[in-house]
This record gives sequence, structure tokens and C-alpha cells, in this order.
Amino acid sequence: MQEKLHDFISADDIKNIVRRLGKQLSLDYASLLKPEEPLKVIIILKGAILFASDLIREITVPIRLDMIRLASYGSSTRSSGEIRMLKDLEESPKDSHVLILDEIVDTGRTLAVLIQKLRTAGAKSVRTCTLLNKASRREVSINVDYVGQEIEDRFVVGYGLDFNEAYRNLPAIYYIKT
Repeated sequence: MQEKLHDFISADDIKNIVRRLGKQLSLDYASLLKPEEPLKVIIILKGAILFASDLIREITVPIRLDMIRLASYGSSTRSSGEIRMLKDLEESPKDSHVLILDEIVDTGRTLAVLIQKLRTAGAKSVRTCTLLNKASRREVSINVDYVGQEIEDRFVVGYGLDFNEAYRNLPAIYYIKT
């Protein structure tokens, strides 16, 4: 398959989205957290790593980072529906306010599995933040608390998003036409 990339979200637009989300998260968590209580930020690998690295620099409350790797795509442009855990958390979320960072919410299955895992493990609160939200593809009912941008049903790459592990390093977001 030969992919043709089309401009979708510019690097400057991404920066503006990240700044806006960072300000809102800082405001919201400043009133929720006790003094010196860190926000536990969980990054869903691999795709959210670029978004997360930029976003956490915009968050002004104390944080603790952890990472988890869940997969449902493989080498396809559609989710398999099967969620596989490839890397678990290193620290317990028990008694922590947790913020999950994801680059895109599509079917919602991955996020639903992770939210349930964190709640079962005793997190005080669990909120979600995504750069892109593709609500038209939702297969499970979940609430995404912070959304950078709503998008239509297109397969997008760049800024951490991949197709078969390619294109993650692009500074902007593109959609693929095959």
C-alpha cells in the first residue's frame, strides 16, 4: 500500500492546543490537589509520548510520571478490538489523582480498559486528556475530560501517531489517503 499524506493540523496549531490544555489542566488540578500532592500522569505509549512531553511542560502543578503500553491496532488502519498490555505501570495509582494522556481516542476500548484498571487499583480520581478525539468511531461509552481537537473519521499520522510504526516523528499531523 502506498500512502499519500495530506496536511491536517500544523505544528503551530498543535502548540496552541497543547498550551490551552496545559493551562486548563493546571487550573483544574490546582484546586483539586492538596499542597505538595502530585498529579499522577500516565502516558499511553507509544503514540502519546510527543504530546505528553510537550504537555507536561505546560502543567504547573507537581506531577509524577508513569507509562503504560496498550495496543489494539497492529499494522492495520482499524482497531482489532483486542486490547493487549505490553507494558504495565511501575507505580500503583492507589490514593492518587490520575490523569491519562493519550494522543487519540477512537473506539474508546483502550481507554475504557485503562480507566477500569485504575479505578479498581484505588485511584482517587481518573481523568482523561487526548490531543485528538474521533467520537464518530466510539464503540464504548466513555467520557474524555480534556480534548485538544475533535476530528472526523480519518486515519491520521505524525506527532506520535503512526501507521505500522512509520511517521511518528513528523512535527505536524497528516491524514492518509491510500
